[in-house]
Amino acid sequence: MGNKILVIEDEPTLARLLSYNLTQEGYETKVVDHGADGLQAALQQPFDLIILDIMLPGLSGFEILAKLRQKGNQTPVIILTARNAEEEVVQGLKHGADDYMTKPFGVAELLARVSAVLRRTKPDEGVVDRQQSSDKVIEIGELHIYPEKYEVLLGGEPIPLRPKEFEVLLYLVQRPGVVVTRDDLMNIVWGFDYIGGQRTVDVHVSSLRKKLEMNQQSVQIDSIRGVGYKLVTQQLKK
Repeated sequence: MGNKILVIEDEPTLARLLSYNLTQEGYETKVVDHGADGLQAALQQPFDLIILDIMLPGLSGFEILAKLRQKGNQTPVIILTARNAEEEVVQGLKHGADDYMTKPFGVAELLARVSAVLRRTKPDEGVVDRQQSSDKVIEIGELHIYPEKYEVLLGGEPIPLRPKEFEVLLYLVQRPGVVVTRDDLMNIVWGFDYIGGQRTVDVHVSSLRKKLEMNQQSVQIDSIRGVGYKLVTQQLKK
């Protein structure tokens, strides 16, 4: 049986188009046309991917996405927006979206993005080098990172990271003090076939930096203007 995809879209023509083409590709698809019903469906049973419209009756796509992440639901999400405004894309990514599509869009591009997101988020097909992350725990400053469990403790307290935030952190931790370019992070964490732009990297790093610096100063992520990022510890600063 194919991957299960939840489509939360209230425009009937588009919903039918999405359902038909996804089914033709071998996916098992469920369509919901109301925000609150979509949230309930996403929480009631597991899905491999959610395609989520932003403008919905009942609850907006942003509200659904925020509630899912607050409840610990990390199902990959592709958001659909009719407004080609960067701030909306950024808002969606900050709420935990994995990718986005701006209406109108081609079916071929959507299917390519669906395939790419599913490939990136398969637990055993992650793009981060798992051989380097096989140690049970990585300690750096007040951070304790458990690669096999996708868990991070900061000062003994767990910090909630989205999967891509964790993979960015893991890649930087394995290269302390080394400048990593945005292209490197994009290719390693999101994959060479990722269609989105570097803004995705910046949003995830910004969110990750805030979570790391909230209660400690021993580890931080520095921005290198026009290049990328590097992870810095107190020892490296001395």
